[in-house]
Amino acid sequence: MQPIYITKADHAKLVTLIQAERQVGGDQPVGALDTELKRAKLVDSAVVPPDVVTMNSVVRLRELKSKTELEITLVYPKDADVGRRKISILAPVATAVLGCRVGDQVEWPLPKGTATYAIEAILYQPEAAGPL
Repeated sequence: MQPIYITKADHAKLVTLIQAERQVGGDQPVGALDTELKRAKLVDSAVVPPDVVTMNSVVRLRELKSKTELEITLVYPKDADVGRRKISILAPVATAVLGCRVGDQVEWPLPKGTATYAIEAILYQPEAAGPL
């Protein structure tokens, strides 16, 4: 597996999230995210490449079989809103794309098989956008 890139700030918040979620739900809801964090290369927010998916990034994905596009924003669970395409980092698709780069392909399990998506573009990345 190729490394994924996660900012040190995102990593710290995600580790705290995993610990909190384990207190209420055990390992099941956070197991995949914990596994991803263990293979991550940590980088400073100021130097994360602009083609890396970070927390609060808006990402355009393309399903490889059907060519269907999907645009999502990776958010913390408290900010999730499926109607506005704000997807919790605990959802399989968000966990799969976190830390990946434009051009990478990701897979995640579905009830009937596996979905394979290509990361086509990062429409917004907070680190690249700079301070508000």
